Amino acid sequence: MVYSRFEENPHIATDDPIVIVQAAAQDSQIQALMSYINRYQAANPTILPVKSEDRILMIRPGEIILADLVNGQLLLTTINEIVVTNEALSHFLGRLAKPSFVQVSKHAALNLDHLLSLSDSFSGSMSARLTNRTKTEVSRKYVKELLQRLEV
Repeated sequence: MVYSRFEENPHIATDDPIVIVQAAAQDSQIQALMSYINRYQAANPTILPVKSEDRILMIRPGEIILADLVNGQLLLTTINEIVVTNEALSHFLGRLAKPSFVQVSKHAALNLDHLLSLSDSFSGSMSARLTNRTKTEVSRKYVKELLQRLEV
């Protein structure tokens, strides 16, 4: 059970509060809570402009299944199409600011809302099956974080 309380402090700016989490240990639940708090102020855009080679597309973040960097280009697999852009993955994820997206390798991030299943792959990595028959590998380095986000 999580308890919360408010303590007034006139020395702290109203628009810049300090949140302190106290617990016996920093386990996966505490890490998830800390991540939630850190993402709280991030804007959650309903439409995300994405510049492709010849136009700027307005994409709903919930329609994005996978963001994958291939040969220097970011491929955004959506429920309707694949959009190619030159934006860096880290910059794109920063603009996206959606808690449902999680990085699964150095070059890819997936939308948890489109994750259908995970299966063991070779040498500690996993294979993720997503909506629209999309697949990606979850590298060993990111498996633990993904499982924490899924609360497994």
